[in-house]
Amino acid sequence: MLDMHSRRDAPGMGRLAFAPADHPPIAAAKVGVALVNLGTPDGTDYWSMRRYLNEFLSDKRVIDYPAWLWQPLLQLVILSKRPFSSGEAYRGIWNEERDESPLLTITRAQTEKVRLALGARYGERVVVDFCMRYGNPSTDSVIRKLKDEGCDRIVFFPLYPQYSAPTTATANDQVFRSLMKMNWQPALRTVPHYADHPLYIEALAQTVERAYAKLENRPDALVTSYHGLPMRYLKEGDPYHCLCCKTTRLLRERLGFRKEEVVVTFQSRFGPEEWLQPYTVEEVARLADSGKKNIAIMAPAFSSDCVETLEEINEEIKESFIEAGGEMFTYIPCLNDDDAHIEMMIAILENETQGWL
Repeated sequence: MLDMHSRRDAPGMGRLAFAPADHPPIAAAKVGVALVNLGTPDGTDYWSMRRYLNEFLSDKRVIDYPAWLWQPLLQLVILSKRPFSSGEAYRGIWNEERDESPLLTITRAQTEKVRLALGARYGERVVVDFCMRYGNPSTDSVIRKLKDEGCDRIVFFPLYPQYSAPTTATANDQVFRSLMKMNWQPALRTVPHYADHPLYIEALAQTVERAYAKLENRPDALVTSYHGLPMRYLKEGDPYHCLCCKTTRLLRERLGFRKEEVVVTFQSRFGPEEWLQPYTVEEVARLADSGKKNIAIMAPAFSSDCVETLEEINEEIKESFIEAGGEMFTYIPCLNDDDAHIEMMIAILENETQGWL
């Protein structure tokens, strides 16, 4: 019988009882948890932005045009100009104290809270870390780090409530690529979407209730703005649109709001083709023009505030609403490291680690 813990050379490290003396130490078996978010540039300068955008926009899950058509346009035109405008947008929200993007700051805070909660329940049997699909810390580096720390089982948790190919699927693609390079692979479980999870809906509802409680006048409408997706993805079977609508419906029912009080919209359109509609920037102007001068807006598809929420919603979309005659624009932050959000993550992880812990 093999005993992993009969010989120890370092904390958490052991040797097989009957292995040769020169056999390398093997870390004691643990369960790893990897939270994964979209990604972030390392800085706001041109080259940092270019590297990040090149990785992001070269992903076939994100832009599925043929490489012979897309890459010359991307390398020669888009990446010559867009790093400047994107860098300016990031500079407006950059965490200067830590010299990093808000998404990185928030994802780290989420990870620390999840690590603390799981550590209190399971001790050193669980190792919690985070990674990014694009940028740093990379998925590959974190999966290898977890494996080196003795994790022979890993739960991979894409922080995308509503599944779509350019988010959840590409995150999973990347972790599988990491496993493909390993001779000894850890077992892996990927967390599915949680668009209708009761604790997710409850966490969203609590953020709305807290925001509304601070307002002197109740908003005329609550806009739930989701990241956009080309319309053809829906026609090809991607469930994202349906899951977004389901999240908003469940949220509205939990809040007890009337149907006409809550609106589903889609932001961040890119390129010439038709995307999911209505477009947020146009719909908020329509609401203002129709007499709804006081609106609140939230972004349920984002687990962390980022450039699309802090810059796009609070600047471009807000400006569209005000220019159309709107008067009161309230942005409700993402769930971030709110305790209710962390409670949801822990519940999901405990479900996904059944039989492992």
